[in-house]
Amino acid sequence: MSQTSIELQLLQTDQSKSYPEPENQYQAPSELQLTEQPHNSHQLPQRNPLQSEQQLLNSERQKKLIGLLLGFFIGTAILGLIYYIQYGQNTGSINNAAYVTPCVSSACQWAAARLSMSTDPFTQPCDYFMSPCGSKGSPLKSRGGQRGHSMQGYSQNLMDRPAETEPENKKDHRTLTEDRNLSRKHLLLQYLRGILETNHSSNSSAVRKTKDFYHSCLDTKSLETAGAEPFLELIQKLGGWAVSGQWNKTDFNYTLGLLMREYGTFPFFNLYVGKNPNDAPSNRTKRYIQIDQPDLLIPIEWNSEKQQSRAKAETLRPFLSSCQSYLAFLGSPPSNRLFHVGTFISLSSELAVATSPVQYRRLKGQLYQRITIRELQSQAPAIDWLGCLQAAFHPLSLSEDDQVLLHNLPYIIQMSKIINRWLQKPFISSSSFLETYMFLNLLHTLMPAMDSRFSETAKNMSLALGNVEEEVPRWKHCLLETETGFDTVLTHLLSERIARQKTEEIIENVFFSFISKIMELKWKDHKPFQHFIDKVYSSPPRLWSSQISDKGDLDLLFSEVTISSNGFFSNYLQLLSLWQKRRSKLLAEQTDAAYSLSVTPALVSDGVVFPMGMFVPPLFHPTYPKAMSYGAVGFLVAKDIFHLFVREIFSHNETMYAVGECVWAHYLNASENSGQVEASVLSEGQQQELWLQYSALQVALQAYHHSLSQNPADTSVSGLHHTQLFFRSFSQVSCDIDQYSEFMPLDPSFFIPVMCAKSDLCPTNPQCSIKALQNQSQTC
Repeated sequence: MSQTSIELQLLQTDQSKSYPEPENQYQAPSELQLTEQPHNSHQLPQRNPLQSEQQLLNSERQKKLIGLLLGFFIGTAILGLIYYIQYGQNTGSINNAAYVTPCVSSACQWAAARLSMSTDPFTQPCDYFMSPCGSKGSPLKSRGGQRGHSMQGYSQNLMDRPAETEPENKKDHRTLTEDRNLSRKHLLLQYLRGILETNHSSNSSAVRKTKDFYHSCLDTKSLETAGAEPFLELIQKLGGWAVSGQWNKTDFNYTLGLLMREYGTFPFFNLYVGKNPNDAPSNRTKRYIQIDQPDLLIPIEWNSEKQQSRAKAETLRPFLSSCQSYLAFLGSPPSNRLFHVGTFISLSSELAVATSPVQYRRLKGQLYQRITIRELQSQAPAIDWLGCLQAAFHPLSLSEDDQVLLHNLPYIIQMSKIINRWLQKPFISSSSFLETYMFLNLLHTLMPAMDSRFSETAKNMSLALGNVEEEVPRWKHCLLETETGFDTVLTHLLSERIARQKTEEIIENVFFSFISKIMELKWKDHKPFQHFIDKVYSSPPRLWSSQISDKGDLDLLFSEVTISSNGFFSNYLQLLSLWQKRRSKLLAEQTDAAYSLSVTPALVSDGVVFPMGMFVPPLFHPTYPKAMSYGAVGFLVAKDIFHLFVREIFSHNETMYAVGECVWAHYLNASENSGQVEASVLSEGQQQELWLQYSALQVALQAYHHSLSQNPADTSVSGLHHTQLFFRSFSQVSCDIDQYSEFMPLDPSFFIPVMCAKSDLCPTNPQCSIKALQNQSQTC
């Protein structure tokens, strides 16, 4: 860590010592005070706008922060002067090779190859920037392919060896489809794939088990050879199944608890661990057992007029056919199939009526309802709640006085009544229908580890229902399954390869530049600004660190796991057991869980946590020039930070409107001149995203300049001037896919000519030159 981070105390892990309580404030230097006084300033005491209304920080911390902020801007100013002196006379040259030191590492050679295959935005006319990222039928579509080609997966063998010259707990990631090449998630998966598929031996048994699990998943030939036999053997261990003619009439609640504990299957309700957003701030780290309605296998729909769910009538026939196929694959006699599938659909339809969409339940106040296990037992007596929950969270000890959170109490009550009715039906083996319902849910859980007949049947049913899904490559499917149980190992593997000091420097400098950017905004009122500064100051950024850094501890954690190199079904059962232990540990330790495949930061109780998965090739490598790192991953870090706080910024300041209108006016002028689009008005969401991404690029550039002020040395790729390399790297990730992409009204690469309109910033002017507009500043 640099001395800057120590003085600023933004990256300390001991928050109780490094940070004041929320009511404490600090005083900024005069250069960083509000640029515009609050409208009601006459009602406020005459004092520094950043001074606390209750008390100030101690003078030592004030002096450190003041000196640090002053040093930041003085250093940036000096750096600008150096750039002016060093490069001012050469602004017409694109390749100032005489003034840059080439990076010759293997990673930089790959970076140079990617640059050579991507389009240089400096040489493109304005119509190159005219379409939003990913628009169909637009000029961007073709060049998006060029960018995608340049961002294809890295050679892990090349990246692992030293250069010759020198990251909550619901398994929603299972539904991922093939991402576009620019997706950060896709790049991380490619990187981890390279790690798992290398032949490098490891002295860690946990790492070897992880690789063996991954490779057994890739071995589809063994899966096809085994067929349905492993599942049938498991059913016999569970007491048999009436569908096959052999059933030991096991107790309903016993079977349910066994499925929950050993096989991660929850037929009648969902179960997971999570926080309660309604808790007081002092208690928002506590986690609860949360009980929700199940993910029913039968397709259902919501009738908004009747305010009720129901099974989709048009889907019943293909669903019936698929279930009959499953039973046929399991060797069920034809005479039994229709009867058992019919009762399965009947029970599923009854449960479906009791479900409701989350929007409806939120409106009715049915989410996060606190209740004790004893009260839950009285409300829904058909389920042995204490027994089932103890099974699911073994070896934790639970009592009837423990509280859980419900997300649909009316469903839970109705579900209990439905089960009781089925148990009391006048059939000799009526409870066998409940067994069939549970075992078909178990089949659905284990289907990823079974032969292709099952997955193809499920795919055909999905197509019959009109669902079109992209095919997920087998390697990606296996990697996602591996992460489910071996996330700790994957995180460890990432931590071994990440350059912690350099990544922390990027995070630190970007976050510091973000703070200085916030100081420049014109806030409408003092109080929300003061509250926001408190929140940012109490949210220091840090790179997520694995709690297990020692290989011995990692091996001990997985010591009871036995992985077969050619038996994926049994390995998959081990994975489900790991998932159960992970769920129990999450409840017991009450700590934030890591998601090794995360690629965006999260705002947690003690700050902003950045996952290691953000810092992988080709977005980042420790040997890259700093200009390249800050232009790519630095911009993404800045954009993610802005997204964490944007709602509070957007609702209380005026600057973003002016900046967004400035950029948009330049864009409209350029697009009208090229005959591409007509003038249009931006929505609020588009205004917000336009300002956010433009500001993120400014912050990343400022952070890069600050890094140079601390250490002026930097290398280059392809002989490019530092600033140009920064923008070229940015252009490769500017169309980054995130949940806010739909609100971006233009290609972010258009920011390059807008920012280069400042004559002394870029070493060469882009071909798309921004002209000053009437009643509009040339620069934004």
